[in-house]
Amino acid sequence: MTTDIRITLAVQKSGRLSEDSLRLLRECGFEFNGGLASSRLRASSSNFPLDLLFLRDDDIPRYLADGVVDVGIVGQNTLVESNGTASECVEVVEELGFARCRLAIAVPRGVEYKSLEDLRGKRIATSHPHILRAYLERLKIDAHIHEISGSVEIAPSLGLAEAICDLVSSGSTLVSNGLKEVERVFDSQAVLAANSSLNEGQRELLDKMLFRVRAVQRARNNKYVLLNAPNEALDRIISTLPGIKSPTVVPLAKAGWSSVHSVMNEDEFWEKIELLREAGAEGILIVPIEKMIV
Repeated sequence: MTTDIRITLAVQKSGRLSEDSLRLLRECGFEFNGGLASSRLRASSSNFPLDLLFLRDDDIPRYLADGVVDVGIVGQNTLVESNGTASECVEVVEELGFARCRLAIAVPRGVEYKSLEDLRGKRIATSHPHILRAYLERLKIDAHIHEISGSVEIAPSLGLAEAICDLVSSGSTLVSNGLKEVERVFDSQAVLAANSSLNEGQRELLDKMLFRVRAVQRARNNKYVLLNAPNEALDRIISTLPGIKSPTVVPLAKAGWSSVHSVMNEDEFWEKIELLREAGAEGILIVPIEKMIV
């Protein structure tokens, strides 16, 4: 690979997705000349052949498809909604686990709703017509899709539609606008997408980026566990904490006791802690992991 090959990454210019994307880049060790102020439109890394472009989220699929940028961090819903624009020449290379949300159908709180059949013939306002249309067609529901941008939640109160289909995170926006969620249409999160026509050198750089991203992602999903245990309880404790390969066991100065070190998945955390305590573990310490390479 020649030294002049670089890779261009697009991230959202502002908003929650932007903040999480930039945090990920920092955690991956990428440094940028002049920092990453939101007022900038582009930046170059000083320690990796990476150029950064700040774009509107809706524009990233088109820039990827056109080859203007090589990779991008974008909402999965935005990528799918782009339909034919990016479907054949853009590929998802990694799900990033942040900016999770769902595209959901909601109706006014006072409306009785039993099933999707209640939407037949109704008007549904949305800024995601492609995803909604595919969903309704799959379930054979004939409804009128009213495409709007901006504040979709206000459409029922203005008489524009009987229902909406919009992104939902906590659901507080729906509640504040007198709406209730009735159908889950599409689950979304941030993804790392790439132009499928990258050359060999760019692919190599993308692989190096992915190595860093995956190390950070694994660290977020796992905790480092240290505990003290009586030797007679080690077999039971080790079976509870398998670790990456197996736990590390170090004898303590106190006779008959050992220190056990391992890694625990975040999803199993509280259940495992209770089992460890029941097995006789004491002095349990849980430590965040910065990077995790397996």
